[in-house]
Amino acid sequence: MFVSDCLNVNEKGRLTIGGCDTVELAKEFGTPLYVMDESTIRKNCRLFKSSFEKYYGGRGLPLYASKTLSCKEICRIVNSEGVGLDVVSGGEIYTAMAAGFPAEKIYFHGNNKTADELNYALDCNIGCIVVDNLEELGLLERVCGQKGKKQDIMLRIKPGIDAHTHNFIRTGQIDSKFGLALETGEAAGAVEKAISLKNLNLIGVHCHIGSQIFEIDPFELAAEVMINFMVEMKDRFGVKLSALNLGGGFGIKYIPQDNPVEYDK
Repeated sequence: MFVSDCLNVNEKGRLTIGGCDTVELAKEFGTPLYVMDESTIRKNCRLFKSSFEKYYGGRGLPLYASKTLSCKEICRIVNSEGVGLDVVSGGEIYTAMAAGFPAEKIYFHGNNKTADELNYALDCNIGCIVVDNLEELGLLERVCGQKGKKQDIMLRIKPGIDAHTHNFIRTGQIDSKFGLALETGEAAGAVEKAISLKNLNLIGVHCHIGSQIFEIDPFELAAEVMINFMVEMKDRFGVKLSALNLGGGFGIKYIPQDNPVEYDK
């Protein structure tokens, strides 16, 4: 029993991926070989795009996480489907720019960005940098000042959500190494600091609660926590945060027993 629609067995008893005979592919390209089915990738892009259109009147942008697979053809495919891109390294920025991906639709994530990577992101006019911690906030302010640029940013927040997934891929809890904690006041302090910096423009907040999640409730709770935080920041500091970036991975069917959420319903 196959767990993906793009997998099949042909009349020769050979595995096919997207209708392509894997034995013939191995003969032509050698092994090891990674094979991606473009139609499946485009289908998934369209499911997310159509969900934004159906439920939010198009007021949103799904992002492809390039850490999944960063290559120029993938960047071209997701761009042609009207999807944005999140990147986590200078190399992923380079790949996206080499593929002609629009810089304004790129979001630069990561919890250990170097000064060189931030300089490169600014040179490429990346649309938004998602700041992970207070040290990065100060570093980015200095780099922007040296370049005479003002950069749109989001702050990554730890919403304190238990995503009920494997401990190794939970990222939204208070002891996660990613982001700024709500419970300790660290997140609020970062907002206050960010709006005081002349070279940074705080446009919103981001969270990521983990991967391989088979329930809707954690996503809904994360959205509620984040929206309440945005309201609180407006009340406390008078800052209107216009963008909310909600991250987390819907579970996929690795084994027949897995039951993924139909996120387009």
